[in-house]
Amino acid sequence: MPTIKETNQENMKTAMKGGDKSTTQFSRNLHAAIRKIEVDERIDVDEERTIKIIGSMLKQREELITQFKAGGREDLVAAEEAEAKYLRQFMPAQMTADEIKAIVAAAVDEAQAKDIKDLGKVMKIVQPKVAGKADGKLVNQLVREKLGG
Repeated sequence: MPTIKETNQENMKTAMKGGDKSTTQFSRNLHAAIRKIEVDERIDVDEERTIKIIGSMLKQREELITQFKAGGREDLVAAEEAEAKYLRQFMPAQMTADEIKAIVAAAVDEAQAKDIKDLGKVMKIVQPKVAGKADGKLVNQLVREKLGG
């Protein structure tokens, strides 16, 4: 099974040959973000790190979409939404709130957490299990609810 980097490279080649300028640009943006990390840190980025990079790029797109909507720039909103859609195809399926709640409940038991002061302990257990598969804000909110905070 090809990696995200390999799939993105193929998408870039296909888009360039087919004259699809937007897909070419989106795939180049992703490639550049991955290469920047590889060059800066002198590492070969693995799948897990690639998913984190894509997650941060998606978060940036969502923030820009909000700002552009507030400014009435629908042309820019459409472009950012298109890029977000391209990036989402590489993300693992998102977990439902019920799946997250089950992981949170197990983590609370494992950490023997009693109140909101134990938030850090619980999050340390939950984060690796939901990384890339759940929104961090939602996870934090569910942990806080479980701990009564």
